[in-house]
Amino acid sequence: MLPFHILKRIDFIETMNKEEIIKKLIKEIDGKRFLHTMGVADTAAMLAVKWGYDMDKAYIAGLLHDCGKGMSDADKIKYCDKHNLEVSFVESENPSLLHAKVGAHLAEFKYGISDSEIISAIRWHTTGCVGMKMLDEIIFAADYIEPNRNHDIELPLIRRECFENLQWAICHIYSNTLEYLKGSAKSVDPTTKEAYLFYKELTK
Repeated sequence: MLPFHILKRIDFIETMNKEEIIKKLIKEIDGKRFLHTMGVADTAAMLAVKWGYDMDKAYIAGLLHDCGKGMSDADKIKYCDKHNLEVSFVESENPSLLHAKVGAHLAEFKYGISDSEIISAIRWHTTGCVGMKMLDEIIFAADYIEPNRNHDIELPLIRRECFENLQWAICHIYSNTLEYLKGSAKSVDPTTKEAYLFYKELTK
């Protein structure tokens, strides 16, 4: 027979649903972040329908993509230390980047998500990575284009591109993000640069 703590984890995974996740999130993140979260979940579901992916999985990944955002930067670093999550030099300079890594861990061990594709999409939704899978791409794009965003003058075009050619849209997102970061004091994560070059080559 399996140990009690494992049985409880399995029970939690089987009974957790979208409504319960939303109730937990309301307690963990502020109102503005929650509004963004719901926008990402809805957008992810629509992109999933468009590109033939599982809508429910996309919606749950969207709900949980910022579940690590409620922590302070200091607490994110402490969380990574406690759970042996690697912190790169760029992440130590800009700890807000850690919310994706922390969020992926929380999704698995606090929210009971066992699906590796959902966990991966949460992990990579900020920087993306080379060779993202479909759900990684959906959450990466949904986070950028959800209806409450207004940070990019080219958003109307990018939103349309996401429903016409998702990988082209991702390349466009990377290009605009890197251009923005040029004028910022923040260091650029090497993963972002590598992923941009990958998608730039992919969409030639």
